[in-house]
Parts: sequence; C-alpha cells; structure tokens
Amino acid sequence: MEKIVESFELYGKEYRLETGELAKQATGAVLVTCGETSVLVTAVVSKQEKDYDFFPLTVDFMEKMYAVGRIPGGYLKREAKPSDKGTLTARMIDRPIRPGFPDGFKQEVHVVATTFVVDGQNPPDTICVAGASAALLVGGAPFDGPAACVRIGRDKETGEFIVNPTYAEQENSDLELTIAGTADYISMVEAGAHEISEEDMLAAMTFGQEAIAAFCEKQAAFLAKVNPEPMDYTIHVADPCVAERVGEYYDAMAAALKDPDKLSRMQKVEELKAAIKADSFTEEEQAAWGSDIAAACKALEKRAMRRMIIETGERVDGRTPEEIRPLYIRPGYLPRVHGSGLFQRGQTQVMSVCTLGMLNEWQRLDTIDPAEGKRYMHQYNFPPYCTGEVGRMGAPKRREIGHGALAERALLPVLPNEDDFPYAIRVVSEVLESNGSSSMASTCGSTLCLMDAGVPISAPVSGVAMGLIKEGDDVVVLTDIQGIEDFLGDMDFKVCGTPNGITALQMDNKAKGLSVEILARALKQAHEGRAFILDAMLEQIPAPREEMRETAPRIETIKIPVDKIRDVIGSGGKVVRGIQEETGVSIDIQEDGTIHVGATDGNAMEAAKAIILGIVKEPEVGEEFDGEVVGIKDFGAFVKLTPSKDGLLHISRVAQGRVGKVEDVLNIGDVVKVKVIEVDPKTGKISLDRLDKPEAPKTEGGEKRERKGDEGKGERRPGMGSRTPRRSHRG
Repeated sequence: MEKIVESFELYGKEYRLETGELAKQATGAVLVTCGETSVLVTAVVSKQEKDYDFFPLTVDFMEKMYAVGRIPGGYLKREAKPSDKGTLTARMIDRPIRPGFPDGFKQEVHVVATTFVVDGQNPPDTICVAGASAALLVGGAPFDGPAACVRIGRDKETGEFIVNPTYAEQENSDLELTIAGTADYISMVEAGAHEISEEDMLAAMTFGQEAIAAFCEKQAAFLAKVNPEPMDYTIHVADPCVAERVGEYYDAMAAALKDPDKLSRMQKVEELKAAIKADSFTEEEQAAWGSDIAAACKALEKRAMRRMIIETGERVDGRTPEEIRPLYIRPGYLPRVHGSGLFQRGQTQVMSVCTLGMLNEWQRLDTIDPAEGKRYMHQYNFPPYCTGEVGRMGAPKRREIGHGALAERALLPVLPNEDDFPYAIRVVSEVLESNGSSSMASTCGSTLCLMDAGVPISAPVSGVAMGLIKEGDDVVVLTDIQGIEDFLGDMDFKVCGTPNGITALQMDNKAKGLSVEILARALKQAHEGRAFILDAMLEQIPAPREEMRETAPRIETIKIPVDKIRDVIGSGGKVVRGIQEETGVSIDIQEDGTIHVGATDGNAMEAAKAIILGIVKEPEVGEEFDGEVVGIKDFGAFVKLTPSKDGLLHISRVAQGRVGKVEDVLNIGDVVKVKVIEVDPKTGKISLDRLDKPEAPKTEGGEKRERKGDEGKGERRPGMGSRTPRRSHRG
C-alpha cells in the first residue's frame, strides 16, 4: 500500500492521519498526529478463533520517554511497567472500542498505541481512540466505526467549550470531560469538574457528541482514500437447539435470581446452570458445545433479570429502581491513624484511611505527562476475599487503578490549597466486601476519613452508580446498582459531587440507543441519590473535625528571604539535617523561601522554629544579645549574635578603661552581653558595645591580671610590676 495521508483542521487545531509507510505487517497501522504529538496505533487480528465466552481484546499504551526528550529514571534506563496514567489511557482506548465488535466474534484483537512524539502542548491520549478505530478499519476488521474521542474543557472566564484543550488551556478550565463514541452514540464518559451543574454537564456532553461526529466524518474521508478490503471472518453461531433447551428453564432462573444475598443468589444460579448442563445435554454435546452452553445460560440469566425489572419494576433484591440499599456509616473507625471512615451500602463495604505528611512526601511522576507530581493520592484496593474468592495478590490491576483515579478526581476540587493546608494527603480505600458500586463507596468513605482527619474540605462529596435497562422503547434507570445489574445491564454511570454540583463522572455504555434525554434522566435521579447518601453521612460527621489527631503531624509555615535559604540548608545540607536530628522535626524548604516544619510534639516544633528564625534573623540597632566570642583580633573581638551573623566588639568597648590587648579581657568561648550600636547599610557589618564592661586591667605601676605560667613564682609586692626596676647610679 502506498502512503496515504489525510490532514485536516478542526476546532482550531491541526490533525493528520496516515498509513501505508509504517508497521506494514500489522493488520492495520495508522500514525495519528495533533500539533506535533504523534502516536503510532497498530491493530492485529489473529487468524484463529478462540473458544472463549468473551471477546478477547487487549489494548496497550506504550509511554516512550524519548517522545519528550527524556531518559527514564532508575537503574534500568528503559521503560518498564506502565505508569498509572499509561494504564488509564489504555483503559480509555479499550472502553469505546470494545462495544464496536459484533457478538460472536472470537478472534483475538491486540491494539498497541506507541507514543513517538509528545510536544508538551497536546495530550496524546484522546487521539489514540481515533487511531485505534482507523487502524482496525484500515485492516478491514469487523468494527462498527469510525469511532473517536474528544476532551471538552470550558473557559472559566468566557464559559466557552474547548475541544481537545492544550495543557495550558486546561489550566484555565473548570471542566475536563473526556467523551468517546461514534457519530450515532456515546460509549464512554470520564469527567472531572469544579462542582458544575447537571445542566452544564449535559450541555458539554451534547457538544462533545457533535465534536465526535465531526472527527468521525474526517476519519471516514481518510478511509475512503484507503478503500480497505473487508477481512474474511466468521461469527460464531451456536446451534439453535442450545438456546432452545436452556430457555425451558426461564421460570427456574427467575426464581433463583430473587434473593437479596449475593453469595446465596450466585450459588443458586450456578447450581441451576450445572443442572441445566447435566440434565439437558449429553456428555458428547457438553464436550462439543461447552462454551455455547455457558453463553446460553448467561443469556438466560440476563434475560430473566432484565425482564423482571422491565415488567414488574422490581430488582433481584426486592428494591424499586430508585431505592438505595441500607447504609452503615462510621467515621473515626480506627484508632491512632490520622483519619478513617467505614462506609457500607448493602453488601458493599469500604474502609478508607487518611494519612497526612509533609509536602516533600508528594508523589513524583516519571511519565510523558508534564505534571511532575501530586500532593493528593487516592489508592483503591480490591482483594479477592471481598467477593469471597481465592486469588493471587500483587500489583494493582487496571480496574483498581481506574477506580482509584475516579475517587481522586471526585475529591480534588474540594481539597484546601497548599498555602492553607500544607500537607501531602494519601487516602487508601480497602474494599472489604463488594457487590457493586465499590468505587462510589470508596468516594464516600474517603470523604469521611478526610473529615475525620480534620482536613478542611470546602464541601463533602458523595457518589452513586446508576444503571440502565433498555429493551426497545422500554427504559428503566436504576439507582445504586449492584454487581449483577452492572454485568447484565446496559450502562454503568457513576456520578460524584457536592450539594453545589458535579465533581466527577464515569460512564460505560452498551446500549447503542442511549440518548441525551436518557442521560438527563439518569443525572437527575443520581442527584437525588447523592443527596440522600450525603444526608446520611452528615448525620454521623457534619463537618471536618476542628482538631487533628494527636498522632498526625502539625505543620507550621515560616517565610524567610530567598537569600537566607542557603544559611538554613548549610553546606551539603549540614545545618538543616542538624536541626532535624536535634529536635526530631521534619523540614521542607521551598525555592521561594517557604519553610514547612512538621512535628507531633509542640515543644520540638517551637525549638526548630526558634533555631530557623535565629539563623535568618538580621540584628537591628538597639537589640541586645548574649553572644559567644568566636574570634579575637588586635582591634577587637567577634561575637556570634545568630547562627549566621557575627558582630565586632571593638577593643575600646571590651572594658572600662584602656585595654592593651583583647586577650587581657576576653578569651574564645566567653559569653558576653552586647548591644548593637550600628549596622553598616552597605556592607551589613555590625558594631557592638559591651553592656557588662569590667574594669580594664591596670598597666605598669598598677595591678595587672596574672598571666598563665606565673603560678608558683611567689607573691609580688603591691605596686610591683613583673620585673624589678633598675636602680639609678650616679657618678
């Protein structure tokens, strides 16, 4: 294939799609560019069909540090496991692509997005979805595209929407909406916002759908130039008798599903599926149709659950569509930790724990993203025991990283800024039980633990997961979905926010007929659900605690002149390390002269602050000091006033009367009481006067201070000097 290029401009930015030159052995490969950010997206479809009861799609996003002109950190100096941002980008590509393949397509598909260039202005993530769509269609894969993804920002000043904002434009935006789909439907939504209204969010989503359609049109023009040849593939079709035999058990399946207890219900359903397999199929048929029988049983379960809701308005646990499961809320559940909160909704239970630390404990990021790090970290853990299963535990999976990022995004807008609350904040949500909506439980639990820790959040945040059952024109929106309604339903729509507005959204959609009207209905129902949950939370803890736990560090801020920073740090950090070792505090020094001192002991805090202030203090005329003599010259003594400032006590001011040598009055290490009498405005040199002046030692003819080495030489007569005067002889 010859090189084919489609260049176009949309919403003020330049884009380019090209194929035919790179990675020609892949099923399809497209280099997609925005500005100077370029990503190669390849798609490979395997030749063999797999005997799976799911679609085997794998998506990898490869962050290459050379794309931003950097060498990876660490010892290996090569890219290793993906960063959290890389994992989230891979998920963002996967979610809108997966629904575009037909049911029954079981050939493995692998999509790889490799960053070639990232210009520091245009993010690479959203264009990867268009690249994946184009690569699949260039290769002739059975993909229902074109599909595209856009990020929608909103200018804080003008209120205008921005399509695919640059990093700089995003800084001035109160909305970050990432939306993906085709020209006809929305398949994925991710959003973070500064408490915007449901109406404004809907307007942004509607605008985003229009932008997606525009990008799909440009992609179609590119594909028309390529004119790809459709791939030969087979859609697996099960023998009709499989569904027919399994369908005879509809009433038994509907009865098995009516159980509010998750594990009990799952056991009944699995027992029924085993009975269907054993009673309706021979061993030979089971061997030949194994995956088809499993798929038919799953389809029966799905049909029974959905029909129950559509026809009766009753869910498997007996709730109405708008009803929320019973709540159990306990802030301050754990002792000693800085903050904790237990949040339980039905059979989903999450313990969130907050830890406060110095700002220098922030998370540093080694990625292609311009962000160097973050002070607020939210982590979500989903161990096997929370679903009653046995499994291996290790690095967090994509789902865990995604749910943690959602809760983090939901709470970021309400956190105090660094000036008002100079702490690094880490929240860990441990899922102890799970039956759906665990990410929303972690959001609610995190609000509880932050308030319990005394973090002055501007408003409390709650979250709820919405579902959808759509059969033809019949539509039911579900509040607070549980696991089965997520797996067998048409939508998982998570909404987080405060009483003032939305802070985060996440949606995955399987229903191709999802309209703006349905989304508006879901957002309204979610608002009511969030309010109900938040009222229950505020009954237990109405506001952030006024005092932090005794175990939490107290951090106080000192501002010093920038030219004094080196004095506090000292050569090789010697001074600041000495302060920390002496007092036991933690010290974080910023480039602008801001110093954060953290300690759990008030006396240690005050001691460290006194030392720092003493180092940077500039003595003023009239101030008095008890200073140590640190140097002696012929003309006077140098007295240490502060750790970084000495003053000169002239020889004429060390005693009352004339002094022959400074050493006759002062020695190194002596502590004297002095007063500042002059500070040279040009040089900063300080002149001192001694306040406790002794009488000056007498010279010849008077008493003199006994010198070292005179001991044992006998007493001298009064009035005698150290030598016997010569007598005068006359001739």
